[in-house]
Amino acid sequence: MRKILITGGNGFVGRSLSNLLKSKSEDIIDIVDIDTTNLCEWDAVAKIPQYDVIVHLAGKSFVPDSFKEPLNFYNNNIQSMLNMLEKAKVDGSKVIFFSTYVYGTPQYLPIDENHTKNPLNPYTQSKLICEELCEAYYRDFGVPVTIFRPFNIYGSGQNPSFFIPTIINQLNNEIIQLNDSRPRRDFIFIKDVIDAVYLSIINSENTLRIYNLGSGVSTSVKEIVDLIVKLSKSKAHIQFSERFRQGEILDTVADITKIKEELNWEPKVKIEEGIKLCLEIYGDR
Repeated sequence: MRKILITGGNGFVGRSLSNLLKSKSEDIIDIVDIDTTNLCEWDAVAKIPQYDVIVHLAGKSFVPDSFKEPLNFYNNNIQSMLNMLEKAKVDGSKVIFFSTYVYGTPQYLPIDENHTKNPLNPYTQSKLICEELCEAYYRDFGVPVTIFRPFNIYGSGQNPSFFIPTIINQLNNEIIQLNDSRPRRDFIFIKDVIDAVYLSIINSENTLRIYNLGSGVSTSVKEIVDLIVKLSKSKAHIQFSERFRQGEILDTVADITKIKEELNWEPKVKIEEGIKLCLEIYGDR
């Protein structure tokens, strides 16, 4: 039986994860989110009761804001990570940390976990520093940590400003105007993400592990938009300006061999099924 602590439990991933864990009553005896606790203050974190597993999802994540407020991003993301690792060291807990896509422009595809890391913004840089702290706490104190590097998560409860919900919310428009149709991304449905987290929670090995979280397939912006319009039977017309953004990454594909072999996980929701579920969730179109 496991006691689970979730930080960021009211976020996109946190809500879905909490719902899954609550359905696993045979394995999970307590799930708590601590969104009212200041995770950057050690005195506050030290007062949190002891848990077997800490799933650390909390943090600042909107990339454009990281350029406007870099000090705030670094302070928040790094200090909260450090405090949760220290809490795990004191209590003998396992840590599961959600990092991000850290590879920049790929040197090869698919991208495995050994690919060169190339942060392109303060947000990603803060996540890499957090990864280094995780590695240090495992090396120096034996704190077991699993680090997930998610590619493009989508699904129920995602912020409306993200790509797929943005398109769905415009389906009643006569014209949907977009920029570059070329970029390809590895999209992974939220249910597959939280299934991976659950397998990590129940895994008994107390080591340091780093996993890509993706589908292993890339889909272009144009393909996603065409699929959404087709499945929704929308009459909206798509117009691409083909305005290219400087420094745009044209393709990302996750190599998920490692997580398949070590956690016996693989994605189950194909992109068409995931889009159908999103359309159902966001209402009939």
